[in-house]
Amino acid sequence: MSDYGKAFHDYLVSKNVSPNTLDSYQRDVEHFLEFLGERGVDFPEKADETTLEEYFAHLQELKRSASTITRNLASVRSFYQYLMYLGIAHENPAKNIKLEKGSKKLPQTLTQQETDRLLMQPDITDSKGCRDRAMLELLYATGIRVSELIDLNVTDVHLNEGMLYCHTPKAERTIPIYPAAVSAISDYVHRVRVQIVSENPQEPALFLNLNGKRLTRQGFWKIVKNYAHNAGITKEITPHTLRHSFALHLLENGAQLKDIQMMLGHADISSTQIYVQLLDNHVKEVYNSYHPRAKL
Repeated sequence: MSDYGKAFHDYLVSKNVSPNTLDSYQRDVEHFLEFLGERGVDFPEKADETTLEEYFAHLQELKRSASTITRNLASVRSFYQYLMYLGIAHENPAKNIKLEKGSKKLPQTLTQQETDRLLMQPDITDSKGCRDRAMLELLYATGIRVSELIDLNVTDVHLNEGMLYCHTPKAERTIPIYPAAVSAISDYVHRVRVQIVSENPQEPALFLNLNGKRLTRQGFWKIVKNYAHNAGITKEITPHTLRHSFALHLLENGAQLKDIQMMLGHADISSTQIYVQLLDNHVKEVYNSYHPRAKL
């Protein structure tokens, strides 16, 4: 089965899919192949629609989120399209699989107090802590995606202007950076990064691991989870938690939805409107917690 997974990985690389898509699709397909193996299906082309329905029921039993299961369906469909391209499979058993539509889960956010605790966790007296503080501050200052953070080059951050120039394949946007984040980034660039790249001064990446290579998404994610644990944050943290918190906190303080849409880089404002629902829920929680007659 592992040979199928490796071949699919090479196929995705040849299609120039994004690194995030490559990682998630490969992981999903490997999990699917393990499921088939545990049920005695030695070759994926022998699986039928019933087998796939059992697989997605299995994911639901594991309490996987609706978005994760939907992504798995896309991964498995793509995998069978690949097998059909090779002539190994004659049909795509995932083609007609329908998933039950559940209510869309609202994104997890941090309170302002939790955000402050998280940002204060890195020890800026050492190189790693200085870099980590700069990354966390920049994420919360701008609301950019983690993939955008690790793709940043030094030239994308204009410290004198207090502005970030974020480039994506579909669009470019300019986002202000608050002074504390500018200070943290400047400290990292001039005190730490300059030492890390001393043997490779042509390296363009802004955020590097301690070996002088561009930091990976997985590496950053481990960093955030560790600091969240140290900060005593028990919420389920995701790579986008600071992005969601950035948007909600702006909305709470009176920012216009259109401006938040621009900073987040949403093509459609309907993607940004989910934060209005988050704000409504937050207001209800505050009311129920503090109104003297709310619990009577």
